[in-house]
Amino acid sequence: MDVHNAFLHGDLTDEVYMKLPSGFRVSQHGLVCKLRKSLYGLRQAPRCWFGKLSSALVRYGFQQSQKDHSLFCFHQNGVQLAVLVYVDDLVITENNNDDIHSFKKYLHKCFHMKDLGRLQYFLGVEVARSPFGIFLCQRKYALDIITKIGLLSAKPASTPCEENHRLGLATGPPLLDPSSYRRLVERLIYLCFTRPDLTYSVHILSQFMQQPRFEHWHAALRIVRYLKGHPGQGILLPSNNDLQLYGWCDADWASCPLTRRSLTGWFIKLGNAPISWKTQKQHAVSASSAEVEY
Repeated sequence: MDVHNAFLHGDLTDEVYMKLPSGFRVSQHGLVCKLRKSLYGLRQAPRCWFGKLSSALVRYGFQQSQKDHSLFCFHQNGVQLAVLVYVDDLVITENNNDDIHSFKKYLHKCFHMKDLGRLQYFLGVEVARSPFGIFLCQRKYALDIITKIGLLSAKPASTPCEENHRLGLATGPPLLDPSSYRRLVERLIYLCFTRPDLTYSVHILSQFMQQPRFEHWHAALRIVRYLKGHPGQGILLPSNNDLQLYGWCDADWASCPLTRRSLTGWFIKLGNAPISWKTQKQHAVSASSAEVEY
């Protein structure tokens, strides 16, 4: 669902004054307007709107998540509702169609909203449904990255990075324009939302944002060429799910040639659905491979 003129719904708690609009004539000079409602462009506007929406959801019976403040959950009498908020867009999921219709009616009473129907595209993530489950991918986002870099006609790479790479010891000249490298890596970081196969490679490249070299730029282009061969790859949330948590974890030993710190990677699934994955550098230097695994 989408909220029309979301920031205009917010109630100001601070005293905010503005200059009179151009063309507005008054008998005295130096007068200003005191705002009663928030306007677009105010620093307080996003906070005021989110506070107004949060209070409306809490009145309905929702509880705000302490881990993710944009997530609200409703559990009463076997009814389960979940609302995910991004500015003025709301993603709603439930276990009963009748309950979601009554909740939509409540939202329409509180705000001027538009029902966009079933979720198909949200923040660059494409959602496709079938009897087998829900498939999430970022195909359009990946193709946009390939187009902006200019590698639509390039030969695809079979893997996102080279085996036994030594990017930490790169000695090539620094990039003249490091901002292009940073923008590319930032786009790849967001692409990891549905691409666990890129997590390790992007983690390595994100360590050289301060002073990237030509070897790092070529490694980033290799990931883009890998996307050229697999632009629509994503994750499947299958319909037949036992709702049991399964986790895998692995670590290397002293792989960073500069700090001698090790890398840890994990992959967590809810049934057959991947829900969390990450690769990160350990905080301390380990003296043995056993200590790394521990």
